[in-house]
Amino acid sequence: MARETLREVLAGHVARQPDRPFLLAPETGRTLSYREIDRQARILARFLSARGLERGDKVGLYLHNGYQTALLFLSAMIGGYVIAPLNLLSQRSQLAYVLDHCDCRLLFTSREYETQLAEAMAGLPRAIEVIVIDADAPSLFLEDRLPPAQFEPVAPGDPALLMYTSGTTGTPKGVLLTHANLIAGARAVAAWHGLTSEDRCLSSLPTYHINGQVIATVTPFVSGGSLVAPHRFSVSSWWGLVAKHEATWINLVPTIIAYLLNAAEPGREYRFPRLRFGRSASAPLPPEQHKAFEQTFGVSVIECMGMTETSSVAFANPPDPAKKRYGSLGLPCGIEARVEGGELMLRGPNVMSAYYKSPEQTAKAFDAGGWLKSGDLGHRDADGYFYITGRLKELIIKGGENIAPREIDEALLRHPAVLEAAAVGVPDGDYGQEILACVVLKAGRRLDEAELRAFCTAELGRYKTPKAFRFVAELPKGPSGKVQRLKLAELA
Repeated sequence: MARETLREVLAGHVARQPDRPFLLAPETGRTLSYREIDRQARILARFLSARGLERGDKVGLYLHNGYQTALLFLSAMIGGYVIAPLNLLSQRSQLAYVLDHCDCRLLFTSREYETQLAEAMAGLPRAIEVIVIDADAPSLFLEDRLPPAQFEPVAPGDPALLMYTSGTTGTPKGVLLTHANLIAGARAVAAWHGLTSEDRCLSSLPTYHINGQVIATVTPFVSGGSLVAPHRFSVSSWWGLVAKHEATWINLVPTIIAYLLNAAEPGREYRFPRLRFGRSASAPLPPEQHKAFEQTFGVSVIECMGMTETSSVAFANPPDPAKKRYGSLGLPCGIEARVEGGELMLRGPNVMSAYYKSPEQTAKAFDAGGWLKSGDLGHRDADGYFYITGRLKELIIKGGENIAPREIDEALLRHPAVLEAAAVGVPDGDYGQEILACVVLKAGRRLDEAELRAFCTAELGRYKTPKAFRFVAELPKGPSGKVQRLKLAELA
């Protein structure tokens, strides 16, 4: 039987493997079974119904990872509501915009975020009911205090998730994804990586980002596996969690890879018998870091790429290490892809149908044939592998020549003292734009501008060598670890 909604997926698991753990919460040692998700989802539906919410109403989520965060995220969608996770890193004005735009009637948060949430809500034209909870609590509500209620019907085309883009290039856009979108994306990832109910993912990526939502949460849920989800990433505890919980795959971003590499203990043998692969996405992975990670930790890393608009799924390198291409996005994964005018175009069952309440933005996002314009610049090689060279809005145009920031980043990362780097275009009277490079050094390392400039000249040539360098403690990033270049330009 084809199961085309998250509720139908859960019903299948409850019938076949009700007591299999879905979530393992490291901070408390608590586990969440599929049977318990079913029980709690029904309780949540009764609670929301008693609060006056109806099928399709928006439920806000302003929480870090935790037992209740994962439960609320899934249960709201299973109950026929639309979950709207809110970014904990958003500035107040951006959070206020999203709260107003998303039409959520009720929102869950915890004590530590009450103040910043109240500040963002202060000027809203309508009231939103706020429920303060403990993200690690074993249960949300007392069942005997709730009036009886039945699940409302839910269909594959019903909206399930309202996720806002980061807004680094303007006002955040609300991506509305259906049950069918999410299941198509999850099944594509599960099929690509050969995931089954025996697999267990370790992911610290936040539930308020599409990667943490679909790749780390919905994919194990759809495939019947399990997820280990610590509150936040910790370099000191990462490999201990892999070993303790016998993870079979780990969900990574380049920032996590860089920090794990930098903290690697000389002489230590990192080997984990059940760990099959790592999956890196959300930002381009520099080939040198990719290879160094695999050599240091003995874990094959599969580089992938997705977007919020495509349920976090678009490209993936083959699972066979002999077939992957370092520096490549890989091959289309559950989706059609082509390059037109240098831009990657995407189409498939996991692609959103529209931006929420934004018909003009929706019209701009698609061409006449229904292909989504990704905004990413790239190309396809003769073997069908795709490569990304940058974002249309981040391209550096110096003296009329297009320069991809990633080319500068990767050259800087080849210097042994550099931990992270990001290049950005800044205004220049002679060339229109010049190159600014922001650099984070490895702990205990020293490097002056003259030495770094000489290194770049040898690697890139004089024209592409940055005009200016800034040594910074950290780079501004979104929740997935993707560098926000436009914020660097603002700082400059």
